[in-house]
Amino acid sequence: MPAVSDRDLWDRAAEGDSEAFAQLYDRHARAIYNFLHRRTGSWSDAEDLTSAVFLQAWRRRGDIVLDRDSALPWLLRTADYTARNEWRSKLRYRRALAAAHLIHSEVEDPADDVARRLDDDRRIRAVQASMKRLPRQELEIVELCVWAGLDQAAAAVALDVPIGTVKSRLSRARKHLRELNLETQA
Repeated sequence: MPAVSDRDLWDRAAEGDSEAFAQLYDRHARAIYNFLHRRTGSWSDAEDLTSAVFLQAWRRRGDIVLDRDSALPWLLRTADYTARNEWRSKLRYRRALAAAHLIHSEVEDPADDVARRLDDDRRIRAVQASMKRLPRQELEIVELCVWAGLDQAAAAVALDVPIGTVKSRLSRARKHLRELNLETQA
């Protein structure tokens, strides 16, 4: 029996079928979580933001019409916007605290006491620091095509650009990664 497509599940969820939405969550929550963890470098932030992405999806399920059989490109785009908004919010908060002379240094997240998470967070931050040397558009392509596993057509939908643009950005990103000696198995 063929699996039900995301588009069918989304349509059912738009009509109020919470079980259909739960199936979408089960299919894509891990990919969204991993995408957000790579973006934030924090397990706890990724958990919170994943919840926010799916809350946004639930709220907008009646407004959004999927143009593909997979909901993942739309969810990844929403995750990207959610992460950017969170980053801007934290930046404003830190600036306000700094302006009021209430902070002198970053406060460690209590969840970082777990050794496994600390090691994972340090590793992802080291990769992030290296990846920040890529232009933003190339970094987005690496995140979507390499880390999130989207094909080039799905990445084009997620970024709202032509597929040729995705191909050229991915090619340039690979070249830059080789130059940075960070080439991944893409």
